[in-house]
Amino acid sequence: MTETDAAAAVETVFRIESARIIAGVTRIVRDVGIAEEIAQDALVAALEQWPRSGVPDRPGAWLTATAKHRAIDLVRRRETYARKLAEVGRTLEDTPPPEPAEADDIDDDLLRLIFTACHPVLSEQARIALTLRLLGGLTTPEIARAFLAAESTVAQRIVRAKRSLAAARVPFEVPYGADRAARLSSVLEVVYLIFNEGYSATAGDDLLRPALCEDALRLSRVLAGLMPEEPEVHGLAALLEFQASRTAARTGPDGRPVLLADQNRARWDGLLLRRGFESLARVGGGPYGPYAVQAAIAACHARAARYQDTDWPTIAALYGRLVALSPSPVVELNRAVAVSMAEGPAAGLELLDALTDVLAGYHLLPSVRGDLLERLGRVEEARAQFEQAAALTRNARERELLLERAARCSAVTPRRRAADGR
Repeated sequence: MTETDAAAAVETVFRIESARIIAGVTRIVRDVGIAEEIAQDALVAALEQWPRSGVPDRPGAWLTATAKHRAIDLVRRRETYARKLAEVGRTLEDTPPPEPAEADDIDDDLLRLIFTACHPVLSEQARIALTLRLLGGLTTPEIARAFLAAESTVAQRIVRAKRSLAAARVPFEVPYGADRAARLSSVLEVVYLIFNEGYSATAGDDLLRPALCEDALRLSRVLAGLMPEEPEVHGLAALLEFQASRTAARTGPDGRPVLLADQNRARWDGLLLRRGFESLARVGGGPYGPYAVQAAIAACHARAARYQDTDWPTIAALYGRLVALSPSPVVELNRAVAVSMAEGPAAGLELLDALTDVLAGYHLLPSVRGDLLERLGRVEEARAQFEQAAALTRNARERELLLERAARCSAVTPRRRAADGR
Protein backbone atom coordinates (compact mmCIF):
# COMPACT_ATOMS: atom_id res chain seq x y z
CA MET A 1 0.00 0.00 0.00
CA THR A 2 1.33 3.42 -0.93
CA GLU A 3 1.48 6.28 1.55
CA THR A 4 -1.11 8.13 -0.52
CA ASP A 5 -3.54 5.18 -0.35
CA ALA A 6 -2.95 4.79 3.37
CA ALA A 7 -3.47 8.51 4.00
CA ALA A 8 -6.76 8.44 2.10
CA ALA A 9 -7.93 5.39 4.06
CA VAL A 10 -6.94 6.95 7.39
CA GLU A 11 -8.72 10.20 6.57
CA THR A 12 -11.90 8.40 5.55
CA VAL A 13 -12.01 6.17 8.62
CA PHE A 14 -11.14 8.98 11.00
CA ARG A 15 -13.84 11.18 9.48
CA ILE A 16 -16.41 8.49 10.25
CA GLU A 17 -15.10 7.33 13.63
CA SER A 18 -13.61 10.48 15.20
CA ALA A 19 -16.69 11.32 17.26
CA ARG A 20 -16.83 7.88 18.86
CA ILE A 21 -13.07 7.89 19.45
CA ILE A 22 -13.14 11.31 21.14
CA ALA A 23 -16.20 10.39 23.20
CA GLY A 24 -14.63 7.15 24.38
CA VAL A 25 -11.36 8.83 25.29
CA THR A 26 -13.16 11.68 27.08
CA ARG A 27 -14.75 9.12 29.38
CA ILE A 28 -11.21 8.14 30.42
CA VAL A 29 -9.39 11.48 30.61
CA ARG A 30 -12.40 13.73 31.42
CA ASP A 31 -11.13 16.55 29.19
CA VAL A 32 -12.45 17.01 25.65
CA GLY A 33 -9.44 19.04 24.55
CA ILE A 34 -6.99 16.34 25.66
CA ALA A 35 -9.27 13.67 24.19
CA GLU A 36 -9.17 15.34 20.79
CA GLU A 37 -5.36 15.57 20.96
CA ILE A 38 -5.13 11.86 21.80
CA ALA A 39 -7.45 11.03 18.90
CA GLN A 40 -5.15 13.03 16.62
CA ASP A 41 -2.17 11.06 18.02
CA ALA A 42 -3.94 7.85 17.01
CA LEU A 43 -4.44 9.32 13.56
CA VAL A 44 -0.70 10.04 13.27
CA ALA A 45 0.08 6.49 14.42
CA ALA A 46 -2.14 5.11 11.67
CA LEU A 47 -0.44 7.29 9.08
CA GLU A 48 2.91 5.86 10.21
CA GLN A 49 1.92 2.19 10.48
CA TRP A 50 -0.73 1.48 7.84
CA PRO A 51 1.55 2.05 4.82
CA ARG A 52 3.76 -0.77 6.18
CA SER A 53 1.17 -3.12 7.68
CA GLY A 54 -1.87 -2.37 5.50
CA VAL A 55 -5.29 -1.17 6.58
CA PRO A 56 -6.62 -3.34 9.46
CA ASP A 57 -9.76 -5.41 8.96
CA ARG A 58 -11.51 -3.13 11.47
CA PRO A 59 -9.79 0.22 11.03
CA GLY A 60 -12.21 2.11 13.28
CA ALA A 61 -11.60 -0.36 16.11
CA TRP A 62 -7.83 -0.03 15.56
CA LEU A 63 -7.97 3.76 15.90
CA THR A 64 -10.24 3.53 18.95
CA ALA A 65 -8.03 0.97 20.70
CA THR A 66 -4.89 2.96 19.96
CA ALA A 67 -6.44 6.15 21.33
CA LYS A 68 -7.78 4.45 24.45
CA HIS A 69 -4.42 2.81 25.18
CA ARG A 70 -2.76 6.22 25.00
CA ALA A 71 -5.46 7.70 27.23
CA ILE A 72 -4.96 4.96 29.82
CA ASP A 73 -1.19 5.51 29.70
CA LEU A 74 -1.76 9.21 30.33
CA VAL A 75 -4.01 8.52 33.32
CA ARG A 76 -1.44 6.07 34.74
CA ARG A 77 1.33 8.64 34.37
CA ARG A 78 -0.84 11.16 36.20
CA GLU A 79 -1.51 8.70 39.00
CA THR A 80 2.17 7.83 39.29
CA TYR A 81 3.06 11.51 39.44
CA ALA A 82 0.39 12.08 42.09
CA ARG A 83 1.76 9.25 44.24
CA LYS A 84 5.27 10.65 43.98
CA LEU A 85 4.07 14.06 45.07
CA ALA A 86 2.25 12.50 48.01
CA GLU A 87 5.41 10.69 49.05
CA VAL A 88 7.28 13.97 49.38
CA GLY A 89 4.51 15.51 51.44
CA ARG A 90 2.61 17.49 48.80
CA THR A 91 -1.16 17.57 49.29
CA LEU A 92 -3.20 17.05 46.18
CA GLU A 93 -6.85 17.92 45.80
CA ASP A 94 -8.79 14.70 45.49
CA THR A 95 -11.03 14.30 42.53
CA PRO A 96 -14.55 13.70 43.83
CA PRO A 97 -16.05 10.36 42.88
CA PRO A 98 -18.75 10.39 40.23
CA GLU A 99 -22.33 10.63 41.37
CA PRO A 100 -24.27 7.36 41.44
CA ALA A 101 -26.03 6.61 38.19
CA GLU A 102 -29.66 7.64 38.05
CA ALA A 103 -32.37 5.24 36.98
CA ASP A 104 -32.70 6.92 33.59
CA ASP A 105 -28.95 7.21 32.97
CA ILE A 106 -27.96 6.88 29.31
CA ASP A 107 -25.00 4.68 28.56
CA ASP A 108 -24.06 6.63 25.47
CA ASP A 109 -20.73 8.40 25.27
CA LEU A 110 -21.78 10.37 22.20
CA LEU A 111 -24.74 11.83 24.05
CA ARG A 112 -22.59 12.59 27.09
CA LEU A 113 -20.15 14.37 24.80
CA ILE A 114 -22.94 16.52 23.34
CA PHE A 115 -24.19 17.59 26.78
CA THR A 116 -20.63 18.28 27.91
CA ALA A 117 -19.92 20.43 24.87
CA CYS A 118 -23.23 22.23 25.43
CA HIS A 119 -22.43 23.28 28.99
CA PRO A 120 -23.67 26.80 29.95
CA VAL A 121 -20.09 27.89 30.65
CA LEU A 122 -19.81 28.27 26.86
CA SER A 123 -21.62 30.69 24.59
CA GLU A 124 -24.30 29.16 22.38
CA GLN A 125 -22.21 29.60 19.23
CA ALA A 126 -19.19 28.04 20.93
CA ARG A 127 -21.24 25.04 22.06
CA ILE A 128 -22.46 24.34 18.56
CA ALA A 129 -19.08 24.88 16.91
CA LEU A 130 -17.29 22.64 19.42
CA THR A 131 -19.82 19.83 19.11
CA LEU A 132 -19.74 19.95 15.33
CA ARG A 133 -15.97 19.66 15.57
CA LEU A 134 -15.95 16.85 18.13
CA LEU A 135 -19.00 14.85 17.08
CA GLY A 136 -19.37 15.81 13.45
CA GLY A 137 -15.70 15.47 12.64
CA LEU A 138 -15.95 18.70 10.65
CA THR A 139 -12.99 20.88 9.82
CA THR A 140 -12.93 24.52 10.83
CA PRO A 141 -13.70 25.70 7.24
CA GLU A 142 -16.74 23.41 7.09
CA ILE A 143 -18.05 24.69 10.40
CA ALA A 144 -17.48 28.26 9.24
CA ARG A 145 -19.51 27.43 6.13
CA ALA A 146 -22.36 26.11 8.24
CA PHE A 147 -22.30 29.26 10.36
CA LEU A 148 -21.74 31.63 7.42
CA ALA A 149 -18.86 32.98 9.55
CA ALA A 150 -15.15 33.68 9.12
CA GLU A 151 -12.86 30.67 9.61
CA SER A 152 -10.68 32.60 12.08
CA THR A 153 -13.74 33.40 14.19
CA VAL A 154 -14.82 29.76 14.35
CA ALA A 155 -11.28 28.58 15.12
CA GLN A 156 -11.08 30.97 18.07
CA ARG A 157 -14.45 29.79 19.36
CA ILE A 158 -13.34 26.17 19.34
CA VAL A 159 -10.02 26.81 21.07
CA ARG A 160 -11.61 29.00 23.74
CA ALA A 161 -14.43 26.51 24.27
CA LYS A 162 -12.06 23.65 25.03
CA ARG A 163 -10.05 25.82 27.40
CA SER A 164 -13.21 26.97 29.17
CA LEU A 165 -14.47 23.41 29.67
CA ALA A 166 -11.11 22.35 31.12
CA ALA A 167 -10.88 25.38 33.40
CA ALA A 168 -14.42 24.81 34.69
CA ARG A 169 -13.78 21.05 35.18
CA VAL A 170 -17.06 20.28 33.43
CA PRO A 171 -18.06 16.67 34.19
CA PHE A 172 -18.51 14.17 31.37
CA GLU A 173 -22.14 13.30 32.00
CA VAL A 174 -25.75 13.66 30.96
CA PRO A 175 -27.18 16.24 33.40
CA TYR A 176 -30.42 15.83 35.31
CA GLY A 177 -33.28 18.06 36.37
CA ALA A 178 -33.20 21.78 35.67
CA ASP A 179 -29.65 21.68 34.28
CA ARG A 180 -30.73 19.22 31.59
CA ALA A 181 -33.69 21.38 30.57
CA ALA A 182 -31.49 24.48 30.39
CA ARG A 183 -29.11 22.82 27.96
CA LEU A 184 -31.75 21.12 25.84
CA SER A 185 -32.26 23.84 23.21
CA SER A 186 -28.55 23.97 22.47
CA VAL A 187 -28.36 20.18 22.29
CA LEU A 188 -31.26 20.07 19.83
CA GLU A 189 -29.60 22.68 17.64
CA VAL A 190 -26.37 20.73 17.65
CA VAL A 191 -28.11 17.50 16.62
CA TYR A 192 -29.96 19.41 13.90
CA LEU A 193 -26.77 20.89 12.46
CA ILE A 194 -24.97 17.55 12.57
CA PHE A 195 -27.80 16.00 10.58
CA ASN A 196 -27.76 18.87 8.09
CA GLU A 197 -24.05 18.44 7.45
CA GLY A 198 -24.62 14.76 6.74
CA TYR A 199 -27.70 15.47 4.62
CA SER A 200 -25.99 18.05 2.41
CA ALA A 201 -22.23 18.10 2.91
CA THR A 202 -20.68 21.54 2.69
CA ALA A 203 -17.50 20.21 1.09
CA GLY A 204 -16.00 17.14 -0.55
CA ASP A 205 -16.85 14.84 -3.42
CA ASP A 206 -20.10 13.43 -2.01
CA LEU A 207 -23.45 15.11 -1.46
CA LEU A 208 -24.26 12.92 1.54
CA ARG A 209 -22.36 11.81 4.62
CA PRO A 210 -24.72 9.09 5.89
CA ALA A 211 -22.82 8.40 9.11
CA LEU A 212 -23.55 11.92 10.37
CA CYS A 213 -27.24 11.56 9.50
CA GLU A 214 -27.41 8.23 11.28
CA ASP A 215 -25.72 9.57 14.42
CA ALA A 216 -28.01 12.60 14.53
CA LEU A 217 -31.11 10.50 13.90
CA ARG A 218 -30.15 8.03 16.61
CA LEU A 219 -29.44 10.80 19.10
CA SER A 220 -32.76 12.48 18.34
CA ARG A 221 -34.55 9.19 19.07
CA VAL A 222 -32.64 8.76 22.34
CA LEU A 223 -33.57 12.29 23.38
CA ALA A 224 -37.23 11.65 22.47
CA GLY A 225 -37.24 8.55 24.65
CA LEU A 226 -35.53 10.37 27.49
CA MET A 227 -37.77 13.46 27.42
CA PRO A 228 -41.23 12.32 26.27
CA GLU A 229 -42.90 15.47 27.64
CA GLU A 230 -40.76 17.87 25.57
CA PRO A 231 -42.64 18.82 22.34
CA GLU A 232 -39.59 20.20 20.55
CA VAL A 233 -37.67 16.96 21.10
CA HIS A 234 -40.41 15.14 19.19
CA GLY A 235 -40.50 17.96 16.64
CA LEU A 236 -36.80 17.50 15.90
CA ALA A 237 -37.15 13.73 15.78
CA ALA A 238 -40.04 14.06 13.31
CA LEU A 239 -38.11 16.49 11.13
CA LEU A 240 -35.07 14.23 10.92
CA GLU A 241 -37.19 11.14 10.22
CA PHE A 242 -38.92 12.92 7.33
CA GLN A 243 -35.67 14.26 5.92
CA ALA A 244 -33.87 10.93 6.24
CA SER A 245 -36.73 9.16 4.44
CA ARG A 246 -35.69 10.89 1.18
CA THR A 247 -32.02 9.87 1.32
CA ALA A 248 -32.15 7.07 -1.25
CA ALA A 249 -33.92 9.30 -3.77
CA ARG A 250 -31.66 12.32 -3.37
CA THR A 251 -28.81 10.95 -5.48
CA GLY A 252 -28.72 9.03 -8.75
CA PRO A 253 -26.69 5.88 -9.49
CA ASP A 254 -23.67 8.06 -10.28
CA GLY A 255 -23.91 9.92 -6.98
CA ARG A 256 -25.19 13.14 -8.51
CA PRO A 257 -27.88 15.05 -6.61
CA VAL A 258 -31.50 14.71 -7.71
CA LEU A 259 -33.70 17.77 -7.13
CA LEU A 260 -36.86 17.36 -5.06
CA ALA A 261 -39.06 17.91 -8.12
CA ASP A 262 -37.33 15.03 -9.94
CA GLN A 263 -37.12 12.52 -7.11
CA ASN A 264 -38.78 9.12 -7.41
CA ARG A 265 -41.02 9.25 -4.36
CA ALA A 266 -41.47 5.48 -4.46
CA ARG A 267 -37.88 5.39 -3.16
CA TRP A 268 -38.74 7.41 -0.07
CA ASP A 269 -38.48 5.17 2.99
CA GLY A 270 -41.99 4.29 4.16
CA LEU A 271 -40.87 3.24 7.65
CA LEU A 272 -39.10 6.55 8.27
CA LEU A 273 -42.11 8.45 6.96
CA ARG A 274 -44.39 6.62 9.41
CA ARG A 275 -41.99 7.30 12.25
CA GLY A 276 -41.98 10.96 11.24
CA PHE A 277 -45.77 11.23 11.38
CA GLU A 278 -45.82 9.39 14.71
CA SER A 279 -43.23 11.78 16.20
CA LEU A 280 -45.11 14.80 14.86
CA ALA A 281 -48.30 13.53 16.50
CA ARG A 282 -46.46 13.40 19.85
CA VAL A 283 -45.77 17.14 19.63
CA GLY A 284 -49.41 17.66 20.62
CA GLY A 285 -51.71 20.56 19.94
CA GLY A 286 -49.81 23.31 21.73
CA PRO A 287 -47.91 26.09 19.98
CA TYR A 288 -45.27 24.63 17.70
CA GLY A 289 -41.60 25.48 18.18
CA PRO A 290 -39.14 25.90 15.28
CA TYR A 291 -38.40 22.19 14.86
CA ALA A 292 -42.06 21.20 14.98
CA VAL A 293 -42.87 23.84 12.32
CA GLN A 294 -40.11 22.49 10.09
CA ALA A 295 -41.43 18.99 10.67
CA ALA A 296 -44.89 20.18 9.61
CA ILE A 297 -43.34 21.55 6.41
CA ALA A 298 -41.63 18.23 5.76
CA ALA A 299 -44.94 16.45 6.43
CA CYS A 300 -46.57 18.51 3.66
CA HIS A 301 -43.97 17.19 1.22
CA ALA A 302 -44.42 13.66 2.56
CA ARG A 303 -48.19 13.73 2.01
CA ALA A 304 -47.88 14.71 -1.66
CA ALA A 305 -47.83 11.66 -3.91
CA ARG A 306 -46.36 13.83 -6.68
CA TYR A 307 -44.34 17.02 -6.62
CA GLN A 308 -47.13 18.90 -8.41
CA ASP A 309 -49.54 17.87 -5.64
CA THR A 310 -47.53 19.70 -2.97
CA ASP A 311 -49.55 22.11 -0.81
CA TRP A 312 -47.31 25.13 -1.40
CA PRO A 313 -49.65 27.75 0.12
CA THR A 314 -49.57 25.86 3.44
CA ILE A 315 -45.79 25.47 3.24
CA ALA A 316 -45.38 29.19 2.53
CA ALA A 317 -47.59 30.01 5.53
CA LEU A 318 -45.58 27.64 7.74
CA TYR A 319 -42.35 29.33 6.65
CA GLY A 320 -43.94 32.61 7.68
CA ARG A 321 -44.45 31.16 11.16
CA LEU A 322 -40.88 29.86 11.18
CA VAL A 323 -39.51 33.30 10.31
CA ALA A 324 -41.39 34.73 13.30
CA LEU A 325 -40.08 31.99 15.62
CA SER A 326 -36.51 31.72 14.38
CA PRO A 327 -35.62 34.57 12.02
CA SER A 328 -32.57 33.99 9.84
CA PRO A 329 -31.52 34.74 6.26
CA VAL A 330 -31.51 31.03 5.37
CA VAL A 331 -35.10 30.62 6.61
CA GLU A 332 -36.05 33.67 4.55
CA LEU A 333 -34.39 32.06 1.53
CA ASN A 334 -36.46 28.90 1.98
CA ARG A 335 -39.58 31.01 2.43
CA ALA A 336 -38.84 32.73 -0.88
CA VAL A 337 -38.75 29.34 -2.60
CA ALA A 338 -42.10 28.37 -1.08
CA VAL A 339 -43.68 31.71 -2.00
CA SER A 340 -42.38 31.33 -5.56
CA MET A 341 -44.19 28.00 -5.82
CA ALA A 342 -47.39 29.31 -4.24
CA GLU A 343 -47.56 32.73 -5.91
CA GLY A 344 -45.14 32.56 -8.84
CA PRO A 345 -41.39 33.05 -9.38
CA ALA A 346 -41.66 36.85 -9.58
CA ALA A 347 -42.96 36.96 -5.99
CA GLY A 348 -40.05 34.79 -4.86
CA LEU A 349 -37.51 37.00 -6.63
CA GLU A 350 -38.85 40.04 -4.83
CA LEU A 351 -38.13 38.37 -1.48
CA LEU A 352 -34.63 37.34 -2.61
CA ASP A 353 -33.65 40.94 -3.31
CA ALA A 354 -33.66 41.69 0.42
CA LEU A 355 -31.13 38.88 1.03
CA THR A 356 -28.47 39.90 -1.48
CA ASP A 357 -26.12 41.55 1.00
CA VAL A 358 -26.66 39.34 4.03
CA LEU A 359 -26.17 36.10 2.06
CA ALA A 360 -23.33 37.31 -0.17
CA GLY A 361 -21.00 34.36 -0.74
CA TYR A 362 -23.66 31.74 0.10
CA HIS A 363 -24.03 29.52 -2.96
CA LEU A 364 -27.71 28.71 -2.47
CA LEU A 365 -28.76 32.33 -3.02
CA PRO A 366 -27.63 32.51 -6.68
CA SER A 367 -28.77 28.90 -7.12
CA VAL A 368 -32.33 29.76 -6.07
CA ARG A 369 -32.27 33.00 -8.04
CA GLY A 370 -31.13 31.07 -11.11
CA ASP A 371 -34.01 28.63 -10.72
CA LEU A 372 -36.58 31.42 -10.46
CA LEU A 373 -35.10 33.29 -13.44
CA GLU A 374 -35.15 30.10 -15.49
CA ARG A 375 -38.82 29.59 -14.66
CA LEU A 376 -39.47 33.16 -15.85
CA GLY A 377 -37.73 32.42 -19.15
CA ARG A 378 -34.81 34.77 -18.38
CA VAL A 379 -32.29 32.06 -19.26
CA GLU A 380 -29.21 34.22 -19.85
CA GLU A 381 -29.55 35.75 -16.38
CA ALA A 382 -30.25 32.29 -14.96
CA ARG A 383 -27.09 30.89 -16.54
CA ALA A 384 -24.96 33.57 -14.90
CA GLN A 385 -26.53 32.82 -11.50
CA PHE A 386 -25.94 29.07 -11.80
CA GLU A 387 -22.31 29.69 -12.75
CA GLN A 388 -21.88 32.00 -9.77
CA ALA A 389 -23.39 29.37 -7.45
CA ALA A 390 -21.08 26.70 -8.90
CA ALA A 391 -18.07 28.90 -8.18
CA LEU A 392 -19.17 29.41 -4.57
CA THR A 393 -20.03 25.84 -3.55
CA ARG A 394 -17.36 23.56 -2.08
CA ASN A 395 -19.28 20.38 -2.78
CA ALA A 396 -18.20 18.70 -6.01
CA ARG A 397 -21.57 17.05 -6.67
CA GLU A 398 -23.47 20.31 -6.24
CA ARG A 399 -20.99 22.05 -8.52
CA GLU A 400 -21.58 19.48 -11.27
CA LEU A 401 -25.35 19.92 -11.05
CA LEU A 402 -25.13 23.72 -11.11
CA LEU A 403 -22.82 23.72 -14.11
CA GLU A 404 -25.17 21.34 -15.92
CA ARG A 405 -28.06 23.73 -15.28
CA ALA A 406 -25.95 26.62 -16.56
CA ALA A 407 -25.11 24.66 -19.71
CA ARG A 408 -28.77 23.88 -20.24
CA CYS A 409 -29.55 27.60 -20.11
CA SER A 410 -26.73 28.28 -22.59
CA ALA A 411 -28.23 25.73 -24.96
CA VAL A 412 -31.65 27.37 -24.77
CA THR A 413 -30.37 30.86 -25.68
CA PRO A 414 -29.14 30.06 -29.24
CA ARG A 415 -32.39 28.22 -30.02
CA ARG A 416 -34.42 31.23 -28.92
CA ARG A 417 -32.26 33.56 -30.98
CA ALA A 418 -32.77 31.33 -34.01
CA ALA A 419 -36.51 31.26 -33.41
CA ASP A 420 -36.52 35.04 -33.16
CA GLY A 421 -34.60 35.35 -36.43
CA ARG A 422 -31.54 36.83 -34.72
